[in-house]
Amino acid sequence: MSELIYGRNAVRESLRAQRRIFKRLMVSSNAQEQTGTLAEILALAAEQQVAIERIDRRQLDQKLHNINHQGVALEANEYPYGDIEEMLALARQRNEMPFLLMLDHLQDPQNLGTLLRTAEIVGVHGVIIPGRRAAEITPAVVNASSGAVEHLLISVVTNLSQSIERLQKQGVWVVGIEDDEKAQYYDQTDLNMPLALVLGSEGSGMARLTRERCDFLVKLPMVGQIHSLNVAVAGSVVLYQALRDRRAAASA
Repeated sequence: MSELIYGRNAVRESLRAQRRIFKRLMVSSNAQEQTGTLAEILALAAEQQVAIERIDRRQLDQKLHNINHQGVALEANEYPYGDIEEMLALARQRNEMPFLLMLDHLQDPQNLGTLLRTAEIVGVHGVIIPGRRAAEITPAVVNASSGAVEHLLISVVTNLSQSIERLQKQGVWVVGIEDDEKAQYYDQTDLNMPLALVLGSEGSGMARLTRERCDFLVKLPMVGQIHSLNVAVAGSVVLYQALRDRRAAASA
């Protein structure tokens, strides 16, 4: 099975990561390529001996159903998922405490892509998502993450609660992000620990069993008239707080 990765950042990062098998690179015949991201893409494709095909922009529009592809598309095999053991091994390889993100049935590809982009930037060792009723790693998610997902280990699991228990048995603290009366404020908690942060879905939050499995919950203060926050924004804030706590401990 193959798919079309589109958008200049997504295509460039896919080529940089070299985790997929690439079949061909399609470039709009009127695209400017002397400098910038497209020039990098063409250089990477030539270096990896990926076939480059010039194509009329209207044909590219048709292939991608008029999505904003920025004049470039990369035909590649499907996203290569990893597993939790690889994530823990990566943490050991970096001589770091595990830093994971778990997503409990997140639905929106844009939210997923945004979170994956933040996760990669703050140095998360891997992301765990359920296999049913959740957004998968599609070209839309790759594009929404600006290609960050190509540098991440992502595992699809059949049972998120069992995965939480498995991590806890290996010394990982599982911390849910939820606006709950029992939750601590995120900036009043030291997150410098072997950590898996858990986020729920856009509408209903974490499933009851997932929430109960967490070691504790954290929340963000909200003082305005609207008492809800976009899940990708909330997750990104806490991911950065965890990075801040780690850096503070390292410098101390």
